[in-house]
Amino acid sequence: MNKLIATLIAGLLATGAHAQTTATTTVDTGVVKAEAKAEKNIAKAEAKEVKAAAKANEKVSKAVADANETKAKAHSKLVESHADAAEKVAKSDPEDRAKAVAKGEEKLADANLKAEKKMIKADEKLLKTQVDVAADQARAAAKTEQVRAEATAEVHKAAAKH
Repeated sequence: MNKLIATLIAGLLATGAHAQTTATTTVDTGVVKAEAKAEKNIAKAEAKEVKAAAKANEKVSKAVADANETKAKAHSKLVESHADAAEKVAKSDPEDRAKAVAKGEEKLADANLKAEKKMIKADEKLLKTQVDVAADQARAAAKTEQVRAEATAEVHKAAAKH
């Protein structure tokens, strides 16, 4: 009788172990598939984020170049105005020199204001571009995080099913 009970217990344990191994394999397959899909989705989202960052950097670089070009042109015109005013003062008659100097100073003040306005506008445009780019990058990062969270949720669902 002891041998019979021992055999029954051994058979029960063997059956339980076999059943447990089969169930684990099924769970693992579902979870592995979910993890593979999650990794694929995350990789796509990260690729989009990297692409958005590259576009953003390109956009900022272009904006910086445009701002520098605009500032250089404004400065060049300002230097031209200074040279023109100095030339007019130098060519003026000695008796009209005071009047030419006053007129030249007035034109220089106008030229300085115009140049400053152009430079400020260029900086403003650059800053706006930088803010827009930062917002675009933040949105891309948020989307990537959303995909990561959804992927993690899918893996957990798959694990909970089995």
